[in-house]
Amino acid sequence: MPSRRHLLALAGASLASPALAAWPERPIRVVVPYAAGGNVDTVARLMQPRLVERLGQPVVVENRTGAGGSIGAELVARARADGYSLLAGSNGPLTVNPVVQARLPYDPMRDFAPIGMAMQVPLALMVQTSLRIAGIAELVAAARARPNEIGIGTAGVASSTHMALALFGAATGAALLHVPYRGGGAALPDFLAGNVPAVFIELSTALPVHADGKGRIIGIAAAHRLPALPDIPTMIEQGVADFVAASYVGLLATAGAPEDAMRPLAQALAAEVANPEFARRIGEMGGEAATPELASPRGFADFLRAELTRTRRAAEIAGIRPE
Repeated sequence: MPSRRHLLALAGASLASPALAAWPERPIRVVVPYAAGGNVDTVARLMQPRLVERLGQPVVVENRTGAGGSIGAELVARARADGYSLLAGSNGPLTVNPVVQARLPYDPMRDFAPIGMAMQVPLALMVQTSLRIAGIAELVAAARARPNEIGIGTAGVASSTHMALALFGAATGAALLHVPYRGGGAALPDFLAGNVPAVFIELSTALPVHADGKGRIIGIAAAHRLPALPDIPTMIEQGVADFVAASYVGLLATAGAPEDAMRPLAQALAAEVANPEFARRIGEMGGEAATPELASPRGFADFLRAELTRTRRAAEIAGIRPE
């Protein structure tokens, strides 16, 4: 018969075993699949200190760029499913690349476990101040009168802004000339130089240009007016029914991560998104903190499925085929 001391030693060993230890026990990495300085990187680093505070472990933000975000996304998709590798996911790797890249090395619906959305930045239509176009109706009328003559700059072929432009054209009947650039940052200098009459761009990028009077935002693809621009009506208000288009950022773990990891991760993200200071900082970027529903695993998963369907429709309209 084992002695009482031996039984106590066995019990102590069981309590100290990894299977029963509290999660997390070591640093967590958040992979940003883009270069430093963009919206995704900014949001990840904005959340970083509060995640550290709530999870009790270091959180390291790691930039892994390439292939429109697919390289960083694959890194997390192939990581060990223990919750220690997270993806700061956005439109490109999650709901655009699956539609336009024929040999994507991961499946966004199968290989990730959504934790929650952090924020969204709506897209905006901005025109040259020299144009006599004050709103969406005037732009549509001009495009119908002069089909494929009014150039609209986007972040590139098959970008989220290109997809939004395709859906906008289908919804309004406006035949606008697509002018693709290598990223939204590349479109802006050409716009400022007067070489392209309008851009479909993230509101965070358009805000300072609008504020300086170097461009005029005529419509925002959001469900309601934003505090940053209370005088600018949404596209829905201007007659484009149900038209919402935005860049989003959320956190995802590798599929199969244990519930003991997913629960504290989801709680930490939801608490940070509900933090008024986080909402204020996101508002300064021209964005909005996610709603409590979207900041949950189920809400974010439902959003991603709907967004993927919407992107497939936009690709069909734009005549984009996977390559």
